[in-house]
Amino acid sequence: MKKLITLMLALALCVAAFTACNVFDESGNVENEKPVITGVQDAVSVVAGTEFNALDGVTATDKEDGDLTAQIVVEATPTLEFVNGKATPATAGTYELTYSVTDSGNLTAEAYSTLTVTRATAEATKYLDVKFEAKEGESKGWNAFIDDNAVEATASLTEGAYVFDVTDSGTDVNSGAVKLSKIIPVKNADYKVKVWAKSNVTTYAHLIAKNDSVSEWQTFGGEWNFELGTSVKAFEISFSAAGTETSNRAEIIFEMGKIQPSRRKISPESYKITIDKIEIYEITGTDTEKALVTYNFDENTDGVTLNQGSAQATLSHDNGAAKIDVTKAGTENWDLKIVIGLGTVNLEAGIKYFYRVKVTSANAQAGEICLESNAKEWENRANFADLSINAGETKTLTATFVAGSAIDDPVLKMYVGKNAAGSNVITVDDFVFGKLEGDKETVKTLDRFTAYGGGSALATDPDYIYDTFNGTDEDNDLGVGTIWTTDGSLFYRIDQASNTDWHNKLFFGYTANPLVLPADSYFTVKIKIRADKNVTCALFLNALGSWAPRVTQSLDITEEWQEFEFTTTDTLVTDMNFELLFQFGSADTAALGEVTVEISELVIMQKIVA
Repeated sequence: MKKLITLMLALALCVAAFTACNVFDESGNVENEKPVITGVQDAVSVVAGTEFNALDGVTATDKEDGDLTAQIVVEATPTLEFVNGKATPATAGTYELTYSVTDSGNLTAEAYSTLTVTRATAEATKYLDVKFEAKEGESKGWNAFIDDNAVEATASLTEGAYVFDVTDSGTDVNSGAVKLSKIIPVKNADYKVKVWAKSNVTTYAHLIAKNDSVSEWQTFGGEWNFELGTSVKAFEISFSAAGTETSNRAEIIFEMGKIQPSRRKISPESYKITIDKIEIYEITGTDTEKALVTYNFDENTDGVTLNQGSAQATLSHDNGAAKIDVTKAGTENWDLKIVIGLGTVNLEAGIKYFYRVKVTSANAQAGEICLESNAKEWENRANFADLSINAGETKTLTATFVAGSAIDDPVLKMYVGKNAAGSNVITVDDFVFGKLEGDKETVKTLDRFTAYGGGSALATDPDYIYDTFNGTDEDNDLGVGTIWTTDGSLFYRIDQASNTDWHNKLFFGYTANPLVLPADSYFTVKIKIRADKNVTCALFLNALGSWAPRVTQSLDITEEWQEFEFTTTDTLVTDMNFELLFQFGSADTAALGEVTVEISELVIMQKIVA
């Protein structure tokens, strides 16, 4: 009886919805099958003022009624008038089409398509043909030194980096035989220096801040015997020049000669060191923390909630911490958000804030951590950082930032829905959020050795609109890469990929040197591209200063040359500045290790509206 009631209820729902399912008899056999529509394309296009036949190649059949093609009804949103399946759109734009047909048993089938109506244009002409003329990189004031009497080596600006190729490190230990240095002015301040480097084999280096204002050897500080491996990473020192005058100088020295940290460790006879970039931070003033919100989770999980999409997780209190047991990982990071509320706190524009939170993860976990509006999320975000925790690791996540706008419902959200293991246990503890009061200021100098992009001599040259951005350029944990040109191609080498998509970017057009597209035209972008490993990226043609891409595509780049072509579907009212953006950051890209992408052709064709 229960089965019969269930079946009758299902039949009632099907009949009521018309399109839901077939009709069954009392024995459960199909009594009337729903019709089938075939031949509908996902996307079609037509020029405004031209007749469009929506039924071209489209048929409808029904098992009981036979051919129902003549009964197909086509409707459009916005509205178009169809007569016998034909319409002549007068207005350019995008129309959503619905095809429907109903059989004699009152069952309806539907199919859908998107119609793009473009304005009439002249013949396509070449608007932009980007040339990849080879240019030598810039030293940014860094000077290479090689003692020819002690070693055999060369130093060169190549492949967007400073490269030291040591073919014979000599017989004597001499760390200063190969070095890269730069003299900087120092004042009563604290300093931090980070050298992003790697070697083709394990070797060693020193990073020293020498007081260049005195005649004798004297240092502000340094670190000795760094181990350089085959993966790029930052080698860092901090030092203080407190009490010095503005006219004093420090020589920052990265020594790479023959180094012997211990009896069992010594620089090899030959090695090749690549330095991607060097960052120098000058820190003045002081700040005092004023805590506004604190959660220790000693007794409960007050302050923490979960926002779930396709992920499945539970929140509990365990051993003095908030415990999130993820039983099913989501398909995207935003499918699970760990939300830490800030009570009645409101963020004020222009005020400096900080947060700290201790996070432990049972499995490797990547994601994002954002201080943002609870309701508007990314539309009103004060701080964004990538989140990367190794299996079994406990990590204190911290950030300082100045709120760019007021937020009246701020929360800290950890986007952790996507997980390679499929499940995870994450604990959150010792959360503190507050204001930073004082005059502390950090000025950063980023020295990249590429010939192109922001900070280079070609930064505003419209013939060289390409540049790269990587996560560590803005002090995120991950994301390192560089660009260069040779043999008519542009190369982007990803030395370290981040799980966050925008932490490994190659782009054509940026604020100081935009890709300018004129009004009343359609554009077709043609790209010829390959990589030394199969890699996927997202491609966007986006107006600078906003996020509303005119083109959004996923590219599966292979080791073989491929040609991709994309066309805009609407015209611009005025001339606008754009970026053509390639985003490579992802867990899949990070798993590949070093990847080099090559673009040999980038052409933009223009069709001017007639």
